[in-house]
Amino acid sequence: MNYYSESCPNAETIIKEEVTKLYHKHGNTAVSWIRNVFHDCMVKSCDASMLLDDDPARGIQSEKYSGRNFGMRNFKYINTIKEALESQCPSTVSCADIIALSARDAVQLLGGPPIAMKSGRKDSETSYAEVVDDYLPNHNDTMQLVLDRFQSIGVDVESTVALLGAHSVGRVHCMNIVNRIYPTIDPTLDPDYAEYLKRRCPSPNPDPKAVDYARNDLDTPMLLDNMYYKNLLEGKGLMIVDQELTSDPSTLPYVQKMAADNSYFHDHFATAMILLSENNPLTGDQGQVRVDCTRVNPA
Repeated sequence: MNYYSESCPNAETIIKEEVTKLYHKHGNTAVSWIRNVFHDCMVKSCDASMLLDDDPARGIQSEKYSGRNFGMRNFKYINTIKEALESQCPSTVSCADIIALSARDAVQLLGGPPIAMKSGRKDSETSYAEVVDDYLPNHNDTMQLVLDRFQSIGVDVESTVALLGAHSVGRVHCMNIVNRIYPTIDPTLDPDYAEYLKRRCPSPNPDPKAVDYARNDLDTPMLLDNMYYKNLLEGKGLMIVDQELTSDPSTLPYVQKMAADNSYFHDHFATAMILLSENNPLTGDQGQVRVDCTRVNPA
């Protein structure tokens, strides 16, 4: 499993130590690392293309500013992990592997399952900003479209339901919620929960730069557990895509099973994360190992 056993034997230990230190300073970084896998790996390849900043000289437009990546944060701390690795093993550990392995370690810090994640990915030399919307499902897409997007990379219905369980942790900006409570309240919402959302998001036109958020899970907001599914069955899904899991006959049975059995959720979440993290990686002579995760190496 450890691609770096000879070239950088302590690579995975260094990543875990840095992830843990960051978690104790900024707990939300753990949530960001899990989301990074989805936002990077769904778009063509697990190749850290999402981390690239704008670079007009190279014709690179950053994926970070895509509407589908709205709310993504903590990118600067990826380079904190990268710098720790560079000090021990220069130009050896890819940013793509940092994305995957930091997510693996974050899952466990948040009470989730161990994940047998492979390493050996390389970093892309370009971004895919112009096609992000073609690959990443949106928070208000139909469930069929969401399932189709995941199916296209080999993630089946059961694993898709498990992956959406990542919404058990963290928070969502009001921009992605207000369409459920304004101008009228979505009838699938629990009335008390709808009132909570209106308190958190008092305006139908929130400022995207303001810190206006609602928690995904009020009971265990920093635990990756099956409370997410229990909440869905009570009409407490935060976004449209969450609540649709209970209205689609192909996904509802899995929601019910995961709500009833946290171990079942954890097992399938681990499997789904592996599938996602292994989507079309660059390996061997493909790509490069970036020294700075935000920039392609100089020629």
